[in-house]
Amino acid sequence: MKKLALLGATGSIGVSTLDIVAAYPDRYEVVCLSAGNNLRRLKEQIHRFRPKLVSVISEEAARDLRRELGTKGPEVCCGVEGLIACASHHEVDMVVTAVVGAAGLVPTMAAIEAGKDIALANKETLVAAGPLVMAAAARKGVCLYPVDSEHSAIFQSLQGHRRQDVRRLILTASGGPFRDRPQTDLTRVTLADALAHPNWNMGRKITIDSATMMNKGLEVIEARWLFDLPADRIAVHIHPQSIVHSMVEYVDGAVMAQLGIPDMKTPIAYALSYPERLLLDQPPLDLCALKNLSFFEPDLQKFPCLDLAYQVLNCGGTAPAALNAANEVVVEAFLQQQIGFLDIAATLRTVLDGHDCAPLEQIDDALRADLWGRQEARRILAKTR
Repeated sequence: MKKLALLGATGSIGVSTLDIVAAYPDRYEVVCLSAGNNLRRLKEQIHRFRPKLVSVISEEAARDLRRELGTKGPEVCCGVEGLIACASHHEVDMVVTAVVGAAGLVPTMAAIEAGKDIALANKETLVAAGPLVMAAAARKGVCLYPVDSEHSAIFQSLQGHRRQDVRRLILTASGGPFRDRPQTDLTRVTLADALAHPNWNMGRKITIDSATMMNKGLEVIEARWLFDLPADRIAVHIHPQSIVHSMVEYVDGAVMAQLGIPDMKTPIAYALSYPERLLLDQPPLDLCALKNLSFFEPDLQKFPCLDLAYQVLNCGGTAPAALNAANEVVVEAFLQQQIGFLDIAATLRTVLDGHDCAPLEQIDDALRADLWGRQEARRILAKTR
């Protein structure tokens, strides 16, 4: 029986994770759950999975939840301290980190320091502090299992092969809702347009990141640390069908790829059960029904956010943390319809132009860069309104 802490239980990854847990009650037990603002869904999950510890976003939400659940409910905590308590709970074997954004960094580090294996669905942890996180995991003997479909595909394509034989990694990208639209049309993009992802059902923030291709840029940074390869050996290919989830090219020219329908339950299940595979109630991939599988290079002029991600990865230090933090602020402004779609990349470029990149020697360095990136993005946005 593997005992789990699930951080970000009410989001799309969290819900899919609990679907897998429900299908295999003899293999998994939920010990801890955390959630943000969706308390209605969290209460349903508590009643179904009976965790021992729950964390919510604020003390007010915690009081309301304690009052509603009564004395027979789980212990309820809140804030960053609550996330840390869930991530480091003494009964937990594996922590599934599915919170959105840089908020995942501190609890993930707490889980690693507590010796918990990680099913990583929070790419921002490695974006903000990749070298520190990976060093801590190595020191503690902790395994990090990627949940992002692209990184899971690479992880699977590396099995049975020597790392020194890898020539490069190829991350595939759907291209989002604007892959076929001319660059000149992007000035008229609406929020509804950007949220209409053609292939995947995801949360609002990550859907916007997919539309700008910042999500792919963050995945490049994540891949650099997960698989210990430099930026110039990590390529991105647009693959509109989202069937080939990523590939590994070896020095002899062989390319290993992982294919499947676009559904996150497959990589989640693999992270939970590695090295086994779970029987999932999923439709099979019908290769004969596919008319084609196409690939092409991304247009960095059309999608400058991807280019910015490569730039901060090459810069190193605190630059990725600053970019990620600023992106969270700017995307939220777009979601609130306070700025236009093209303002996202333009604002981020201005933020980075003002960033004094510093060495990343401890987690506090990443947290300070994160705070600076948020403040600088808000300052720039305030001047443009």
